[in-house]
Amino acid sequence: MRRATSDPKPMRYLLIGLVFAFITVFLIFPVVVIMLEALRNGLGFYWESLSATHSLTAIRLTLLVALAVVPMNTLFGISAAWAVTHFQFRGKALLISLIEIPLWVSPVVGGLVFALIFGKLGWLGGWLETHQIQILFAYPGIVLGTAFVTFPFVARGLIPLMQSQGSAEEEAALTLGANSWQLFWRVTFPKIKWGVLYGMILCNARAMGEFGAVSVVAGSIQDRITIPLQIEQYYLGLDQGLPRAFALASILLFLSLVTLAIKVGLEWRRLAPNIVRPH
Repeated sequence: MRRATSDPKPMRYLLIGLVFAFITVFLIFPVVVIMLEALRNGLGFYWESLSATHSLTAIRLTLLVALAVVPMNTLFGISAAWAVTHFQFRGKALLISLIEIPLWVSPVVGGLVFALIFGKLGWLGGWLETHQIQILFAYPGIVLGTAFVTFPFVARGLIPLMQSQGSAEEEAALTLGANSWQLFWRVTFPKIKWGVLYGMILCNARAMGEFGAVSVVAGSIQDRITIPLQIEQYYLGLDQGLPRAFALASILLFLSLVTLAIKVGLEWRRLAPNIVRPH
């Protein structure tokens, strides 16, 4: 009897080769180009580009935005997953669909919505200006735009995970007298901690690289833009702009690789107890 995994060798080699070809063209080649272009003018110019005031400000702002957005979306994701999987209420399917909206619309749309609400001519623009509160073209607006784009990641990872696990253990803990706090930390969280961490990693990676929504709420004001926007500013510049753009892009690449390394490390820790060592 032919097995599903017993395809002819030419077919297997073709598919495997196609996969590696895509990885080479769309992943390895761009990474190599970024590093070569970033170091084209030497290490001195590379370090000068990264230590420039605009570069340091963009790096700092990007990290601060991620530091605010990731915990916010983690709290939302856990709360949303808990509500969807533990409670029965009308509109549950609608809630799940609303959570996924940022995945299906352009990030620019989210930025435009916040501009409509908090802009100078927006719904709350007059009130904000009267009270000297600045949302757009400032840190709060960048956080809001980034949070809009990234808030589904933790929730979308936890909802199917918690649905597949069921609630038998939680019901047993309630029968034994556990309160809500004990139920979450001692029963539920140990089962979903890897899903939470994966969601946080994806959220962080997207937050650091977000461009569309942030470009609307932050504009192009120097010292108030994140790494992707600063890369664009360098790229459009005339005075050594292109190598500076690649130099800063290498930092974004480095942060992505760190995120990937953390993800691989977590997966290894999760799978390590299940690995059966030969005697």
